[in-house]
Amino acid sequence: MKIQQLSLFLENQPAHLKHPCDALAAAGINIRTLSLADSEQFGILRLIVPQWQQAKQVLEEAGCAVRVDEVVALEINDEVGGLAKVLGTLESGGHNIEYMYAFTSGPSGKAIMIMRFNDTDGAITTLEGAQINVLDSVSLFE
Repeated sequence: MKIQQLSLFLENQPAHLKHPCDALAAAGINIRTLSLADSEQFGILRLIVPQWQQAKQVLEEAGCAVRVDEVVALEINDEVGGLAKVLGTLESGGHNIEYMYAFTSGPSGKAIMIMRFNDTDGAITTLEGAQINVLDSVSLFE
């Protein structure tokens, strides 16, 4: 169960982060979670939104460079060692995490992690085999 993430490439300039946020707000699209990373020349804004196809179109029409990436959203027990358990499962399956970030609006007692893998399908199989709840987009946005 893969989730579509929008990745935007932004110049490291004042107000460049505000521009895509304004475009999405004007279209009535809520940003559920995001991650911002930067390099010397540009930043990468990663967004999870309920209406990713509409958001992509809105952002492109606003002049943003947008790429769609497949990521995995999974529930982790919000307790000591919860993330370590999941990471151990992925390590034993030989899966590399390219990046990850948290999504804090999960069900009570759960944290949600967004992860990108070098082998998404294999990682999903490993996680589900260990009875780790991999969320689909419907579950994620309920």
